[in-house]
Amino acid sequence: MTNPGYISDTFLLESPLAQQLYQSYASHLPIIDFHTHLEASDIYYDRSYSSITDAWLSSDHYLWRAMRSVGIDEYFITGDASEYEKFSQWCEAMPFLIGSPLYQWCHLELKRFFQLDQLLCPENCQTIWQHCNQKLKSGELSARQILIQNKVDALCTTDDPLSDLQFHRLLAEEQFPVKVLPTFRADGLINTQNPPQFKLTINKLAETTKTSINDWHSFQHALKQRIEFFHAHGCRLSDVGINQLDAIEQPSHRTEHLFELILKEQDLTLTQQQQLSADIFHYLAEQYHQRNWAMQIHLGVMPNVNKRRLTTVGVGTGFSIMHDSQVTIALAERLSRLDNTNQLPKTVLYNLNPKDTWPLASLIGAFQDSDSAAGKIQLGAAWWFNDHKHGMIQQMTALANLGSLGRFIGMLTDSRSALSLSRHEYFRRVLCDLLAKWAISGEIPNHQPLLKQTIDNICYHNAKQYFDF
Repeated sequence: MTNPGYISDTFLLESPLAQQLYQSYASHLPIIDFHTHLEASDIYYDRSYSSITDAWLSSDHYLWRAMRSVGIDEYFITGDASEYEKFSQWCEAMPFLIGSPLYQWCHLELKRFFQLDQLLCPENCQTIWQHCNQKLKSGELSARQILIQNKVDALCTTDDPLSDLQFHRLLAEEQFPVKVLPTFRADGLINTQNPPQFKLTINKLAETTKTSINDWHSFQHALKQRIEFFHAHGCRLSDVGINQLDAIEQPSHRTEHLFELILKEQDLTLTQQQQLSADIFHYLAEQYHQRNWAMQIHLGVMPNVNKRRLTTVGVGTGFSIMHDSQVTIALAERLSRLDNTNQLPKTVLYNLNPKDTWPLASLIGAFQDSDSAAGKIQLGAAWWFNDHKHGMIQQMTALANLGSLGRFIGMLTDSRSALSLSRHEYFRRVLCDLLAKWAISGEIPNHQPLLKQTIDNICYHNAKQYFDF
C-alpha cells in the first residue's frame, strides 16, 4: 500500500497562511527539549537502535496500550516474541488507530528520519522493516546524530536525586555541542506514604551525601547538598509527579516530630503523611527559588489501576489513567505559602486531566511576578493523554484567554526515544495553523512581524530566556 503524500509539506496546515508561517518561521528554529526521559549515558555512548522495534516498541507504554486496545496479545507487546514479530503486530494494529496521535507521530518519524512515504500496515511491514533497520545500522540515526540533525540546543534528562551525573559531566567536559543537562526528579523524596520505603530512601541519601541523617534538620542539609551537586552540573530544573493534592494545615512545628516517627519506622496517619510530604515539598521549593531553578509539577496520574497487570507485567507499562480529584484549592495553598515569603520559584504546571486545564490557566495568573522571569508561572504543554492536536489547541486556547500565550515556553517530548523529537515539528505545525485560523478570522491581526515574534518566542526564545541554561 503506497502513501500518496500523507506527511506532506501541508501536513496539519490547513491554509496558505499556516503553511507560510510554518515554513518561513517555525521550521528553522532550534529546539530546547526541557523535559525528556532520554538517558545521558545513551547520548555519551552514542547509542544506536538495533531495529525499528527497539526504537519504537521496546519501552513506549503509549504504543503498548494502543496495541492492547486493538486486541494484540501481550506476548507480542511485552512478552518474548521476536523483534520482527512485535513489529509485525504493530503494523497489524496501525490501521485500527486511524485518528490517533500515535498514527500521526509514527508516520512523521518514518518521513523525517527514514524518508519513507509508505503507510504502516501489514502489506508494507516487510519493506518498512528492512528499510528502517538498514538505516539504523548505518549509524546515521545514532543518539548524537539525531540531536544534531534536529538542531537541539539544549536537552534535559530526568534524574534520580541520588544520581552521580557521571555522563552529564563527561558530555560537558567533552564540549558536546548539545547541552545535556540533568533535572532533579524529587518524587522519591516526598513520597511518605510507605514509611519503611521512605526510610530506605533516607538511608540511601545519607550514604550518598556521607552524612548522618538523624533528624529533620540533617535531612534538610542532605537535600541541600544534593541540590547544590545538581546545580554544579548545570541543573536548572526540578520535577515532581503528584498524584493527588490535599488541602491541609501546615503547622511547621510538628514537622520535626513527624520526621522522627519516620526514622523510627512508625506508622503515620494519612493526614500526617500529607503534612510531612507538603513540608518536604516546601523546603525543596525554597531551595529551587534560591538558585533560580524552575519547578515542574506533573499533576493527576492514577497509576497502575489494573492490579492483575501490575503483578504480571509491572509498573509503568500502560495501565495508568487520569485522576479525577480536585487539584486547584490545594495547589493554590502550596503556591501561596511559598509566595508569602517571596520564595515561590519559577513553576511549570502540567495537568493530565483536561478538566483542570482552564482552572490551572486561571491559577497561574494569581501568582505571576517579575522577580525571576516573565511568565514566571507557566501552564505547561499538553501532556500524556492530552499530547495531541486537540489537547494542544485546548491548552493554548486556555492560555491565550486567561493568561499570556506570547510568554508560553512551548513544547517538550517527555519521551524515552530520540526519534520523538519530531513531536516538536508536530506542535509547531499545530501552533502555526491555530494562529493562521485566528488571523484569517480576524480574531488577531494578520500582521507578519507580530505572528513571527509569537512563533519565534513560543518555539524557542521564551524557553531559552526562562530557563537561562
